[in-house]
Parts: sequence; C-alpha cells; structure tokens
Amino acid sequence: MIRLFKVKEKQRELAENANGGVPIKKQSAGELRLHKDISELNLPKSCTMTFPNGKDDLMSFEVSIRPDEGYYLGGTFLFSFQVSPIYPHEAPKVKCKTKVYHPNIDLEGNVCLNILREDWKPVLNINTIIYGLYHLFTEPNYEDPLNHDAAAVLRDNPKMFESNVRRAMTGGYVGQSFFPRCI
Repeated sequence: MIRLFKVKEKQRELAENANGGVPIKKQSAGELRLHKDISELNLPKSCTMTFPNGKDDLMSFEVSIRPDEGYYLGGTFLFSFQVSPIYPHEAPKVKCKTKVYHPNIDLEGNVCLNILREDWKPVLNINTIIYGLYHLFTEPNYEDPLNHDAAAVLRDNPKMFESNVRRAMTGGYVGQSFFPRCI
C-alpha cells in the first residue's frame, strides 16, 4: 500500500516538472458539466455572457439580458451566476445585479424562478435558466411574486404597472424605492 502512494507521488512530481512546477488543477464534475453547458449555449441575440474573473473561473459568470419585447423593452439587466462544484445536482445561485421593478425579482436581486428552486433537475442546464430569466421579462408572473407590490399593480392595473416600469427603467422613484437608469 505504501509503495502505491510513493508511485502516485512520483507521477505527480513528474507532471509538475513537465508543467514548469505548476500542479495541474483537477476539475470537479460540476466544472466539467458547466464547461459542456457553456460550449453548447444557444443564447438569444439579446443575451450576452461574460466572465468577470476571467475564463479560468467558469463557476462565476454574468449574463446580460436586453428584452426585445414587453414591458422591459430596451432595458439591460445583469445577472450573476454562482455555480456549485456539485452542479448539476444543485441549481446555480442567480442574482439580479440591476435594481428592477418586477414582480418576480425583489429589490435585493433575488429571483423567483421555479427552475432555480423546487423544479430544478440535473437534466436542466445554463441555457434553460437564461431562457427562463428572459421569459420573466417578456411575461412577468404576478401569481408567484417576490415583489408583492409590483405583482398587485400588474394584476390590478397593467397600465399603471407599465408606467411604473418605465419610470424605474429611466431612473426614478416608484413608491419609496429609487431605481437607477437601466435603459
């Protein structure tokens, strides 16, 4: 048994020397799956993906969504993704970094999307999440809200909701909350 460990240690040393002394970082199963998901992405034209920590950190990235229809037409909304090493067995953590007046996104950026919570399954992927986020902007859902005030206005007075969204997106107050410009 001891010899086996010595052989493994010797192999690791040889590999490090071949790489100029830099040990090879082994990728987790989550990183491998995420790499596959990213290579197979089929994003809508209005969505872009960036890696603020560089391409070496696939587990943390941002997606920008610019809806081309609906209440949020013309706005740009930035989402951060934090992916667990046990992905796809755990859904990525997604936050909206753009403060937005939306029934399914609260003022802290938490997102109410069923596939990020109880309906997550390992067969789902990053592409599915991005399309789900995009769909939140084209079809906001007042029946499962995080921002109850916005949901009530959307349900009871869609014209007022549209006016509130425009005011928030151009930079202004809706109720007691200030929204920075995102158009």
